[in-house]
Amino acid sequence: MSAIPFDQREGVIWMDGKLVNWKEAQIHVLTHGLHYASAVFEGERAYGGAIFKLREHTERLKASARALDFEIPYSEDEIDAACNLVVEKNGHPDAYVRPIAWRGAEMMGVSAQNNTIHLAIASWEWPSYFDPAQRLKGIRLDMAQYRRPDPATIPCRSKATGLYMICTISKHAAERKGYADALMLDWRGQVAECTGANVFFVADGKLHTPTPDCFLDGITRRTVIELARRRGIEVIERAIMPGELALFSEMFICGTAAEVTPVSEIGPYRFTPGTITQTLMNDYSAEVQPKAKAA
Repeated sequence: MSAIPFDQREGVIWMDGKLVNWKEAQIHVLTHGLHYASAVFEGERAYGGAIFKLREHTERLKASARALDFEIPYSEDEIDAACNLVVEKNGHPDAYVRPIAWRGAEMMGVSAQNNTIHLAIASWEWPSYFDPAQRLKGIRLDMAQYRRPDPATIPCRSKATGLYMICTISKHAAERKGYADALMLDWRGQVAECTGANVFFVADGKLHTPTPDCFLDGITRRTVIELARRRGIEVIERAIMPGELALFSEMFICGTAAEVTPVSEIGPYRFTPGTITQTLMNDYSAEVQPKAKAA
C-alpha cells in the first residue's frame, strides 16, 4: 500500500456532481459531518474496471442516509455512473472505491435540518487489507474491549461514520499487541463481527455465522452465504457465544476490504484454514472477476 498521505495523492474525485483535482477536494472545518458524525459511506472494489455489486452498495448508501434522516440528492443511476467514472478517470481498474455523503456547514449544532447534503466519490489502488503472506496462513485476532451496541441505541443497519469509532479504537489496541484485528462481541456478550468485517466459523462441514441483528449485514457476507449454498454447504445463522469458539475447526472473516481472509487464532482458540475456507476464498475470487461477454 502506498505511503503517500491521502490528501496528497494524484487523480480526481467526484464531488457534488463534477470531477475535481484530488488535492482540491476539500470541506470546511465547521462541516456538520465532521463534528456530529452525520455522514454515511460505502466501501466498494473494482476488479478489471467493474465495481462488484455496485447497485447493492449504492442502494445501501441511500438507505444509510435515510437512517440518519437525510436524502442524498442523486439517483441510484447517477451515483453508479459517478462511481464508474471515477474508476475510469483515475486509471486503476483494480481499485477500492469510497463514496461518502455528509451534512454541510450551513448550521452548527445538533440540529441541522437545512444543511446541504454533499456527496463525494474517490478511488485508489488498495491491495489486500492484510499482509498477503500472513493472510494465507490465517490472521491473529484479539478480543475487543468495546461491544456492538443495542440496536435500540444506534441505527445499526446504516454504514454510518460514527458507528466505526469503537472499531478504530479496538483495531488500534489489537495492532499494538501484535494482532491484525479484533473480534467484537455485542451488548449481550454474543459474537458479533470484527472491526470492519463479518465472521464465519466451520464445524462438522457446516458454516456458522452470527445473526446480523445489531451490526451490518455485509454485502460480502451475503455473497459468501450464496457461494456456500451453491456448493451445498449448510449455512447456519444464529447466536454464537464466545465459549463455543473451541468447537470450531476453521474461521474466516469477510468484507469488501478483507475479501475472504482466514483466521488462525483468537486468544486461546486456534483454527486451521481448511478445505471450506480455501474453497470459499477461491469461489469469491472467481465471483468478483468481470465475466467475459459472449461473442
